[in-house]
Amino acid sequence: MSVATGRKIKVLYCQPGTTFFAGIERVNDEICTELAKTYGDAFDVDVLFVSEHRNYPATLRAYNIVRRSVSSRISLMRAFRSVARDKPYDLIVVPQIDPTVIFWFARLGLKRPIALHLHGNPRRESGHLKAKILFFLLRHLVLERVAVVFGTSPRQLGAFTEDFDCRRPTVWVPNPVRKFDPPGPDEKPTEGLVTFVNVGRYDYQKGQDILVEAFARLYQRRQDIRLRLVGHGADETALSEQIRRLGLSDVVKLEHHPDSPQRALYASDVFVATSRWEGWSLAICEALRCGLPVVSTDCEFGPSDILVDRRLGQLVPPNDEAALVEAMNHYCDHIAEERKFADFRRQNVEQYSVENTAKIHAEAIRRAVGAGLTA
Repeated sequence: MSVATGRKIKVLYCQPGTTFFAGIERVNDEICTELAKTYGDAFDVDVLFVSEHRNYPATLRAYNIVRRSVSSRISLMRAFRSVARDKPYDLIVVPQIDPTVIFWFARLGLKRPIALHLHGNPRRESGHLKAKILFFLLRHLVLERVAVVFGTSPRQLGAFTEDFDCRRPTVWVPNPVRKFDPPGPDEKPTEGLVTFVNVGRYDYQKGQDILVEAFARLYQRRQDIRLRLVGHGADETALSEQIRRLGLSDVVKLEHHPDSPQRALYASDVFVATSRWEGWSLAICEALRCGLPVVSTDCEFGPSDILVDRRLGQLVPPNDEAALVEAMNHYCDHIAEERKFADFRRQNVEQYSVENTAKIHAEAIRRAVGAGLTA
């Protein structure tokens, strides 16, 4: 299909059926807001919500909100089909593999092109039986019929293409990195200490347990360090117990800043990411936005796509606690020197501003629709 000259491109972005407004949800919201505001003369932007997000921003959005409440996979398929039938969308952007397969089956016969938007690591997301079935269907039936595959990381897209023998067009559409207000007078690191910070969901994937163990080893060598773990999630109790068991309760703090990690980032010296896997890493980018150097495990996929200059940070091998400890210790010994690169980090991450990334998304949508790709 192609879009008639002068007609707006009708695009639908789907939000995942989650209850918390965070990673994918925030990315979709920021991209769709910018598409509607800046490119409203070219795009008619709808966003489908199939769940309520507890901390969804109360302000009015620039895009059109479509709401469908679901309680099961069957009702999800019905919602998908209902929305796809209501408007002749030129492209429907669905996050992650499982929902893409479900949406593809739900809109059979409706001729609605679908973009699979990868956010995570497909190599680590097919653990349970239902996911295995959906991944099988993607590989052998659905993938060759999607219009385009969007990805958040060049390495992620390369691995997906290889693993799934993907022959559909793939496009890197980087995630937007929000801007923060300048730091307030009380938002600064504590003099005489080096404060490490991690921001992310308390979850096995994010590897906060790895960071706590490494911090404990470094704390045995020097006591001028502190650690802030900013987030929420199922592993909070386990992390609290680990911190207590290692005798770190006075120097490691669990914090929750649901709307923005800005305050914690500005009050810290070094960001440490110890994820076991990623698709990208907005948390790393937001740390760079605040001028912090980053130590990160070189996991699949995002960190190595972001930390491409030594002034931005260091990558350490996964499962190498000694290397992680030494990298953290290096920043303790050179923190004054590293602060000189704060402006370089802020300028570098500007390439991922919402204005720049929305332009890339807009061009990717135009190319997919203009190429006449079929559903």
